[in-house]
Amino acid sequence: MFAQIISHTPLWVWALLAFLVYRGVLASVDRELTLKKLAIIPLVMLALSWQGVSTVFGILALPMLCWLLAAAVAATLTWRLFRKDRVSAYPERGVVFQRGSWLPLVLMMGIFLTKYTVGVTLAMHPALAQDTAFTVVVCTLYGVFNGMFIGRLLRVVNLYYSPQPAPGSYNGQLN
Repeated sequence: MFAQIISHTPLWVWALLAFLVYRGVLASVDRELTLKKLAIIPLVMLALSWQGVSTVFGILALPMLCWLLAAAVAATLTWRLFRKDRVSAYPERGVVFQRGSWLPLVLMMGIFLTKYTVGVTLAMHPALAQDTAFTVVVCTLYGVFNGMFIGRLLRVVNLYYSPQPAPGSYNGQLN
């Protein structure tokens, strides 16, 4: 059965997986990038999740509410728990320096595997698309992954546009 599933997977799915793994490995390394480049993956993942939710479950109250509520909670928690020491903003150069992290890869694989598993599951059991519990779990998963991406992105954007302390100046924090 596993071989059947793999053989019936379209080629573009494997290309997408390779792209996501590549981007995840890039994110594991310290690097400088513009806000536009930083926003690419969160926006791609948002689009993939939106497409997954809206095409499978429709633009209906329950799926949208689960997705939006989970995304809002995850974004808020990610915003609050984000370690500011992982990012340095250089607005004068138009870049941020970001410490490497494997979290983006984990989140991308979470969305990819959710989408893939949902696709396979619905191909085998199409009636699950109407099942309330299945809808809640899937839409909540998409929301959590998206919220973490969006919360992280918004936190970096906020740090980028916040006034930067002058080097060597007192910033009100004890070391």
